[in-house]
Amino acid sequence: MRDRRKTGSGNERSCCERIRPQCHVRAVNLFLSPLSPVPKIPYIRWWIAALLFLISILNYIDRQSLALLIPTIQSELHMSDQQYGNVVSVFLIAYAVSYFISGWLVDKLGARLALFLFLSVWAAADMLSGLAASVLMLGVARFFLGLGEAGGYSTSPKVVSEWFPAKERGIVVGLYSMGSAIGATVAPILVLWVANRYSWRAALICTGVLALLVAIGWLLFYRTPDRHPLITEKERDQLKDLGASDEAKTAALRGVEVWRMIMTSPVVWTLLAARMLTDPVWYFFLFWLPKYLHSARDFDQQHLAQTWKIYLAADIGFLFSGFASAWLIKRRWEAPAARRCVMGFAVIFFPLAPVIALSDHLFWVFAVAMLIAFAHTTWLGSLSTYIVDLVPRPILGTTFGFIGAGSALGGLAMNQGVTWAISHFSYTPCFYAMTFLHPLAFVLVWLLTRRAWKPAAS
Repeated sequence: MRDRRKTGSGNERSCCERIRPQCHVRAVNLFLSPLSPVPKIPYIRWWIAALLFLISILNYIDRQSLALLIPTIQSELHMSDQQYGNVVSVFLIAYAVSYFISGWLVDKLGARLALFLFLSVWAAADMLSGLAASVLMLGVARFFLGLGEAGGYSTSPKVVSEWFPAKERGIVVGLYSMGSAIGATVAPILVLWVANRYSWRAALICTGVLALLVAIGWLLFYRTPDRHPLITEKERDQLKDLGASDEAKTAALRGVEVWRMIMTSPVVWTLLAARMLTDPVWYFFLFWLPKYLHSARDFDQQHLAQTWKIYLAADIGFLFSGFASAWLIKRRWEAPAARRCVMGFAVIFFPLAPVIALSDHLFWVFAVAMLIAFAHTTWLGSLSTYIVDLVPRPILGTTFGFIGAGSALGGLAMNQGVTWAISHFSYTPCFYAMTFLHPLAFVLVWLLTRRAWKPAAS
């Protein structure tokens, strides 16, 4: 009996030892194996869109935090307005460099690994910003934040092209683009609450921790439609041929040929110029509008929380851009024509921008600022989707990164111009400059991008 008990006990242990690794492997395969018999999620592409939306929110909370906290940071680190402008410029230089690199990385590594890398870098940089003991250390941290954050906007169009047909792309781009404005809307409330309750350092560290958690979630959840373990067969079949013609045309392309296609395309250079001309308006609203309200309108740091109203209007603009173009497409407009129509509607509001500086009433300051924010995000959401419509999917990441670099270069020029203007005059010339940038860009887009993508057929 004693021998049997020993033998039985040994067999039980042996069975447990065999079962435990199998259970562990099955648990891991729930996320990592496309072959696991796990429950499917209907319409999983919209869950992926929601994740892009969340990443975009965090991107702009992290980015907006410095502008909101600058009164306290300037006091503690003895930072001048010129030094603040330099820190913003360092961020934008890194942002431009990252756009060139990140698009190529997305095409090489795929959206899953590339975005995990970008999220991890910007999370670490944001936490490092909270530990900065000098202006130099803060500048270094914001440089790495720029390197990480640009990658999010190179990856998202690639994900949209992999998961969504043309009729849904405008809505999805509008959705994740709206995340940036919602991030800017939430930031004045969330960041300033943490800063007032604890410190500005705690606010920056908390936002970095949130970004790191989202990075881990993205790595576990994201796959392409053909490899995702949670996609239904019906949805997989719907997305099976998405972009197949583009894949056939560009399957043999390698590095030099891809860049030749991009650099010789008038469409790409026109879209780059459009971003370079118009994105400075949005960068001004992010980096300098809180500073303008603090310096020229006597807002203290606590009252800067009211800027959420302006960024809420920007949220509406992103949503409007997607649904307006989708409405036109349902009425048999071609997708690119629908995007151009919405962009044309947006440009009519920008001549009102000087009212922000000239009015003595805060009601009109905020009302016009909200209108300009709405108009710009309507424009930007449509332009971003327009790029996805025109560019072949296999080179979309690289192309979008190249065009996005124009955005960062325009922002860098804006930042230097604003620093010079407030040193020699006031903020007023900045608002006058907003009157003609979008109309000029629209004329370029209308004249030079209505022909098909020529290099893709070569």
